[in-house]
Amino acid sequence: MKRVIIMRHAKSSWKDSSLSDHDRPLNKRGKRDAPRIAKALYELGWIPDLVLSSTSERTRETWHGMEGHISDDEIPVKWLSSFYHGGTSEVLAELAKLDDSVETVLCLGHNPGWEDVVASMSNKPTRMTTANAVLLESESSSWCEDFAFVDILRPKELD
Repeated sequence: MKRVIIMRHAKSSWKDSSLSDHDRPLNKRGKRDAPRIAKALYELGWIPDLVLSSTSERTRETWHGMEGHISDDEIPVKWLSSFYHGGTSEVLAELAKLDDSVETVLCLGHNPGWEDVVASMSNKPTRMTTANAVLLESESSSWCEDFAFVDILRPKELD
């Protein structure tokens, strides 16, 4: 079984207008929500073997807020400039490079591209607000086909 977690970065700050969009950090809510989603993924057993992430500051901070709560082991991360303003073609290109040693991958990025990724991979249009994580799985041997929508995790719905 192959599993993909499509996650939008946690809530970012607009406080410092001198920063570029790429360099915006998380705000207080974002720093709170990232570990909450990680804990929920851990409790569900959705622990990634690999993280594919945008290079933006807010995606980096999202992952750093998650990593200590999702696994006791260090999970490798591939930082991808293509995921910043990326979408379906960028995600599918990276998934196509994965081998059979990876069973679960977390793709961390941005909207509007991530909503397109979910709709394309699962045929289920889904609104993805900050720190939402969509769980997709497939029985296929290919990383790029036959994914079913399993669930969506939203920070405000977690206890």
